[in-house]
Amino acid sequence: MKIEPKILNNVCISTHPEGIVADVKRQIEYVRGQKPILGGPKNVLIIGSSAGFGLASRISLAFGAGAATMGVAFEKEGSAKRPGTPGHYCTAAFDAAAKKAGLRTKSINGDAFSDEIKQEVIAAAKGFGTEGAFEGFDMVVYSLASPVRTDPKSGETYRSVLKPIGRSFESRTVDFMSGKVSDIRVEPATEEEQLATINVMGGTDWVMWLDALLEEGLLAKGAQTVAYSYIGPELTYPIYWNGTIGGAKKHLEETAVRLNRSLAAIQGRAFISVNKALVTRASSVIPVVPLYVAILYKIMKAKGLHEECIEQMYRLFAERFRGGDSGGDLDLDEKGYIRIDDREMRDDVQAEVAKLWAEINSDNLARLSDIEGFRESYLRIHGFGIPGIDYEADIDPTAMPEL
Repeated sequence: MKIEPKILNNVCISTHPEGIVADVKRQIEYVRGQKPILGGPKNVLIIGSSAGFGLASRISLAFGAGAATMGVAFEKEGSAKRPGTPGHYCTAAFDAAAKKAGLRTKSINGDAFSDEIKQEVIAAAKGFGTEGAFEGFDMVVYSLASPVRTDPKSGETYRSVLKPIGRSFESRTVDFMSGKVSDIRVEPATEEEQLATINVMGGTDWVMWLDALLEEGLLAKGAQTVAYSYIGPELTYPIYWNGTIGGAKKHLEETAVRLNRSLAAIQGRAFISVNKALVTRASSVIPVVPLYVAILYKIMKAKGLHEECIEQMYRLFAERFRGGDSGGDLDLDEKGYIRIDDREMRDDVQAEVAKLWAEINSDNLARLSDIEGFRESYLRIHGFGIPGIDYEADIDPTAMPEL
């Protein structure tokens, strides 16, 4: 079939396998072109490994530090009628490239929130050493981004919401495909919605994973774990940091404190990395965020500060986590966060964002923002707009393109 981008309500529902594979290869080549990550982890578990920050973490640690990686993600294969999800092709491309490079890799497909997948990972980890020495995972990356979670203990299903807390929120956003800037009003979340969002996007499942690995003796001495978060500027606070998602992210902070107590027995530590605003499948549907990101991209690109997921995660592990020529510098803030969003939150960057935010509208959007760059990034994570790909060609969605 000929595969074209199909977008409904700013959500792309099609995937181009060859484009996805080419983009994974691009990210791998980026890491190979950087300095090796010295002193990095050697056995890594990435929970939420198929796209965005999770995939970029896996690529950085495998091809930058030579780590053996085990990834967990829930993706769908392609069929004769429709392509699979982007993460399906990303994972297959990563596994093929890692094996070709002689790197140990194992990918497990399923609901990472479930006890069944946790047990499958535990069983696979116990045999992970058959191809080399395995003394436990020395790094666990928690990068799940799902709108729904079923609690494996109670069986209750929770759905997260993107809403403010306490009062309604009025601001502007953009339809990034049409370029129309419009006013929005979002009503506040109920208490039930707040709790549901924490149950989905907070630290409850992170704890379950680390507790299970500890109990089975699958964490190495000095093991570290990191979960990803975002804070952003004050203009997005009402819908993000002070909203339901922010409540879940703050729960991560409480979770890290608990994990540090339990990991002390193996001299391990838990961290939260506050990352940069980027175009992802999740961020594109958050009100206000696409307009903010489009403005941010224009400014950071002009200043030579822009990073996509792969540049951001390589820098995190090469410069902050035991890597780099200096041995790493976590440079934690007053709350104990790793601030890899440091370039986004520079005073000069945010001052220019605020200035353009006050002026922007549908008529000057193309001039005052990088909305085209936003679109390109969004389409790229679905395999479209990749140089060198013949988008007129007939594609078999069930076949994996050559690397």
